[in-house]
This record gives sequence, structure tokens and C-alpha cells, in this order.
Amino acid sequence: MRERPRLATAPLLDVSDRHARYLWRLLSKNALLYTEMINQGAITRGAADSHLRYNAEEHPVALQLGGSDPAMLAESARMGEQWGYDEINLNCGCPSERVQSGAFGACLMREPDLVADCIKAMQDAVQRVPVTVKHRIGLDKDESYAMVRDFVGTLADAGVEHFIVHARNAWLKGLSPKENREIPPLRYEVVYQLKQDFPELNIALNGGVTTAEQIRHHWNHVDGVMIGREAWHNPWSLTQWDGLMAGEQDRAVMLTRDEVELAMVAYMEREAAQYDTWWYAVARSMLGLRHGQRGARRWRQVWSDHRLKGAKPREVYDLAQKALHSSPPVLEEDVH
Repeated sequence: MRERPRLATAPLLDVSDRHARYLWRLLSKNALLYTEMINQGAITRGAADSHLRYNAEEHPVALQLGGSDPAMLAESARMGEQWGYDEINLNCGCPSERVQSGAFGACLMREPDLVADCIKAMQDAVQRVPVTVKHRIGLDKDESYAMVRDFVGTLADAGVEHFIVHARNAWLKGLSPKENREIPPLRYEVVYQLKQDFPELNIALNGGVTTAEQIRHHWNHVDGVMIGREAWHNPWSLTQWDGLMAGEQDRAVMLTRDEVELAMVAYMEREAAQYDTWWYAVARSMLGLRHGQRGARRWRQVWSDHRLKGAKPREVYDLAQKALHSSPPVLEEDVH
């Protein structure tokens, strides 16, 4: 079994694009970064370039696929490996109705044999990269352990060695994707039990983790932790990750927030020159960079101001810096 980073960012739909991953790599050199879920058909039907493009700096980076057709998933996995991704991951945890209508995501937990067929086809299509699975601990309000245990067991028999387990059930009816991240209760003990029952597998836990203390606690029970919304809302928290993984609680941060912001401005300029990318498409990923700093709200307002669309990234940066360091009466929301 390959050694894996013990911390990873989550495949957040409409969030974990290459711009966000570029930022996260500036903040953690060693975490495993996941793409957002990419539909099998989007890759195999001619849009591979726009969906698979990533920055060389992102490695190690994993491609997450959504789908349930073994042949299409195999072709998508093969293309992902050709593009240089370090892992191919199959999504068996997304609860959205759009995904359900395509018969993939969390509803696949009801069809472990089909998932096993998909996994075997994907494994046959790649030569050097692992095929992994991300899933929930159950469906709807059924909290029996047997379902997820048998699901993992079936896929382990098919050759899967690495599982990322979101410690909530997926409610397939009645909840939005956002509500599915908040309402079904977190049951970390189920993920811990999976590791006890399958000690030979690499089990990573996902869901509700925000602090270094929580990460260390979960590491006592599982092999890894995946973090999603906290990485988006408070990306500076990633500066702790490399130290945590190395067992160094007080490792010095390599870059300051100012240096990270300037690096992102340089990246915006590169993206604009290569792909005519609007600076806001990049800036949206770093709006949480100043979380907790005085002036953060005013700084965010500048980087979110669509009236500045015609400005160059360096010009927006100068305005954002002025807003950050201006001295109006301090508002409560500026420092929280």
C-alpha cells in the first residue's frame, strides 16, 4: 500500500478548482489536493482540456470522478492518468438530486456490486495510480452499520485500498447539498469502527473538522483526515498542516499573508495571459485569506467588486491593500 499524506482538501463542487488548489498549495506543500467532482461524460465527450487542466505546482493532486458506467469511468481514469494526476477517486457520497438523476454519487452505496465493477474497470485502465473511493456512512435515516461495512468490504475485495469516509449519512430526499453537510448528525465512531474492522485499509475521515486539536484526535483512530469548508473559509489554517503531518506543532509558516496574496496576483496575471481568465475567478478562492485580521471585511469587498472587472490584478491589489490598512471605526465583523 502506498504511503499517503495524512491531510487532504476535499472535492468541493464549484469550489475546488485549479485556482483554489493553487492557493492551497502555497499554504501546504504536502497535503493531497482533490479536484471537484467531474462527470465521466464531461471528460469522454470532448471537454477534457477544460475539465482536466491543472497547474504543475498542485502535485500531489487527485482527480475525482462522478459516474456509474464502467467503460466511461475506465476511459476517464485512463485520461486522468495520462494528464498526470496522482490518484483517481470515485465519488460515492454526493447527495444532490442532479447526481442522483444520473445514478451516481451517494445512491451508488445501494449498488456495491456495480461500484466494484466500476472500480475493476478503472484499475484495469490505469498503470501506476491508485483508484480510491469517497463515500458516506449510510443513506437517509438508516443508521445501521452493516450497510457501510459491507460496502467497504465489497470494494476492498475488488482491490480498493484507500477510502475517504464522510461521517454523515446522505439523505437523498428532502435536503439540499448544503443541508446534507449540516443536518445529518456526525457519527465519527462509525468511521473509527471501519478502521478497526479493516485494519489493512487506509481509512481517512471527512466531515466537520476545523481545528488542529480535532485532527490530532481523529489520527488516533484513523489514517487520515480530509477537510473541506474550513480550507475554503479559512485557508490560512492550512499553514499548520505540514507541521502537523511532520509532528512539529510549531513549524514556522514559510510565507506571510502578504506574500501569499502577491503570489496569487502573479498567478492572476499568468492566468490572464494564458487563458484570458478574469482575476475574480482566481480571487474568489482567497477571500478568506485575511480571516481574523482587522480590515478583512473591507479587503474582501475590494476583491469581490465586480465593478473593477476591467482593472488589472495589480491595480485591484493596490486598492485592496489600501482598504486593509485604512482606519475607519473598527466594526465587529472586521475582526471575526
